[in-house]
Amino acid sequence: MKKKVILSIALSLLVSCFVALPALAANKPMKVALVLAGFLGDKSFNDSAYEGLQKAKKDFGIELKVLESKNPADWESNLLSMASANYDLIVGASTQIAELVKKHAGEFPKVKFGVIDGAVKAPNVQSIVFAQNEGSFLAGAAAALFTTHKEIPGVNDKKIIGWVGGMDIPVLQDFLVGYKQGAKHIDPSVKVLVSFAGTFNDPLKGKELTLAQFDQGADIVMNVASNTGNGVLEAANEKGKYAIGVDLNQDAIYPGHILTSMLKRVDRASYQLVQDVQKNTFKGNKVVEMGIASGGVGLTDMSVMKKALGDKFPADILKKIQQLTEDVKSGKIKVEAYKGFQRD
Repeated sequence: MKKKVILSIALSLLVSCFVALPALAANKPMKVALVLAGFLGDKSFNDSAYEGLQKAKKDFGIELKVLESKNPADWESNLLSMASANYDLIVGASTQIAELVKKHAGEFPKVKFGVIDGAVKAPNVQSIVFAQNEGSFLAGAAAALFTTHKEIPGVNDKKIIGWVGGMDIPVLQDFLVGYKQGAKHIDPSVKVLVSFAGTFNDPLKGKELTLAQFDQGADIVMNVASNTGNGVLEAANEKGKYAIGVDLNQDAIYPGHILTSMLKRVDRASYQLVQDVQKNTFKGNKVVEMGIASGGVGLTDMSVMKKALGDKFPADILKKIQQLTEDVKSGKIKVEAYKGFQRD
């Protein structure tokens, strides 16, 4: 009798363990990998993607792994290693990683891929692109307005502004098209100096190119170069000139020398990808565009510069930018796009 009771209890415990296994599996944290074409610490695009996933980690309890490298060969091996490890979601944060996802997503049909800054159509890929041309339109307008204020120390009497990018790729050309249009919208005679560093990971090169533009008469230069762009900001600070930041709010890195930053909400994009998987709303073959109307791009409120300049701060810039923002939202102003940048 005792043996039967013991056997019955043992069987009950065994059954309960098997019943509990699916529940335990269901409670396992979602595994997310962030594959970067560069490094964290850029105070720009990469850091913004990471910030979004840090928020997702707090909200959803995800398990996060970050893979960094500036070597293109590593980008592919990093992506493949995470896919082979059956991560639930792999976020490719850059146009370069998007190309690798396009190449390999079909080999891992059970793995979900999230792409930022590239449009990849595949059953297991959801993409988010930005209307960076719209945000850059505002940045170009702000620069063209700022360069006319000769009463501000470091601003000369020339109608010349600058722009320094990382690699010459379609997404940066999209930035540049908008920047030029915004500047010309304010003043058709303004001259825009343009330089590409050829890399997103060389601050010294960014500084060198920016100093050269200052020598050619620019007094404000926009940074669109990730870690290379830290050299753009440093050059503005050292020369007593001005810069425009990008992606994250970079205004306070050198207070009084960064007029504004063009916010590109990569953090919202990376967070949304996790949220969609978590809530089972992730859809393959889907491309989402974030622009001014959706809050995906825009400028900072310039409060840091306003505090630094005090009474010399040109309030007309803020008023004009607010008006232009509404005009783009309403469709009154149509911002040109670079035809080589795939949006859908």
